[in-house]
Amino acid sequence: MSSHVLLRYDDLPKISLPDGRDPNEICVSDTTIREGAQMPGVVMLKKHKVRIYDYLQRIGIEKTETFLYDESDREAVKEMLDMYSTTEVTGWARANREDIDLILKFDEISETGILMSVSDSHILQKIGFESREKAKESYIDVLEYAVSHGLRPRCHLEDITRADIENFVLPFVREILDIAPNAIIRICDTLNFGIPFMDDFPYSIPRIVESLKEIGVRDVETHIHDDFGFGTAASIAALWHGANWVNATFLGMGERAGVAELEKIIVFLELRVKGFHKYNIECLTEFAEYVEREMGFRVPLNKAVVGKNVFAHESGIHAAGVLKNPFVYEPFPPEVVGAERKLVIGATSGRELIRHKIEEILRENGVEISLSKNDARVEAVFKEIKAQYERGRTSCITDEEMREFIRIYFYDIKDGEGEEE
Repeated sequence: MSSHVLLRYDDLPKISLPDGRDPNEICVSDTTIREGAQMPGVVMLKKHKVRIYDYLQRIGIEKTETFLYDESDREAVKEMLDMYSTTEVTGWARANREDIDLILKFDEISETGILMSVSDSHILQKIGFESREKAKESYIDVLEYAVSHGLRPRCHLEDITRADIENFVLPFVREILDIAPNAIIRICDTLNFGIPFMDDFPYSIPRIVESLKEIGVRDVETHIHDDFGFGTAASIAALWHGANWVNATFLGMGERAGVAELEKIIVFLELRVKGFHKYNIECLTEFAEYVEREMGFRVPLNKAVVGKNVFAHESGIHAAGVLKNPFVYEPFPPEVVGAERKLVIGATSGRELIRHKIEEILRENGVEISLSKNDARVEAVFKEIKAQYERGRTSCITDEEMREFIRIYFYDIKDGEGEEE
């Protein structure tokens, strides 16, 4: 069989990173416990943060970042640090010495992010510095303070896609590297003005990444908001152009439209990138169910990877295809992310799905039978269902309703035998 013929999951070719880079050098950092907690309408209690951290370590995420501003934050961090885990707990600080001192109270924390706003809107209007130069001096002072106290810095260049990249950001990063050569430089696309393809500064995320690499940045990380819907796409594009860290939240939780979605990124890496294997993605569905049940976060039915409808099929054409071979309409098997396939009877369902559902329910009751979709009884059930939707029904047909149809039209089937009397 030629390599371009795709008939099963194993036939799907994986994508290679450019330039022969080892894909396992890519790392994912999580900010659900920090950025996600800022989402309007979501209350993240200490117990939620600790449980989220437990899911992160089950997945194998390399690190997470946390606030330390109130007692609840600090108590959650203490519990997280007491757990045996390979997921590193890191800090998050504004660019002032007082915030760094909060981090230093935790001996187990060896890395912190430092917020360094780089756009004129943030420097002059939000923070109120007199000039870019004054902002840079302040940031450098805090960076030197953190480094002198033994912290690994992660420099968060906030609002970079509205900044002067060539005349301010790149010279500033060179000064950062003089102080901390191994600093992680985080590209923060705060309003998602960034685009996931090569273009001009300051909007092209790939160009920003390549420029940072050219001046000697070893570790480039992205933190991209989703206001225009490019959060995840731009994050992956950055990896293709040399970034090796991507920062995300589970389900894209966060301020406004949220940020890049952790579950999408790690599933893409695991299932589509050649040679990549790091993360356990089998608990993603369970993780989503926990967040929805315990935190009141509504997961959209059609949410990629973890939505309840991702592996649900109703329409006649789709359901018939999946019954023949799931690969026809499913990009990966549901069990890969801990989900289950669901075949749902609705307004667009055809005779083939109804036939299958009848056989399935009968089998559950010990009756083995092989039906044709043209069987008169299947046709009768199909017509009854269509009539309900023509009268204005808006909900799916439940299994209990299907059992009632079976009781009416298949009453002559012997339990356990599958033969007619």
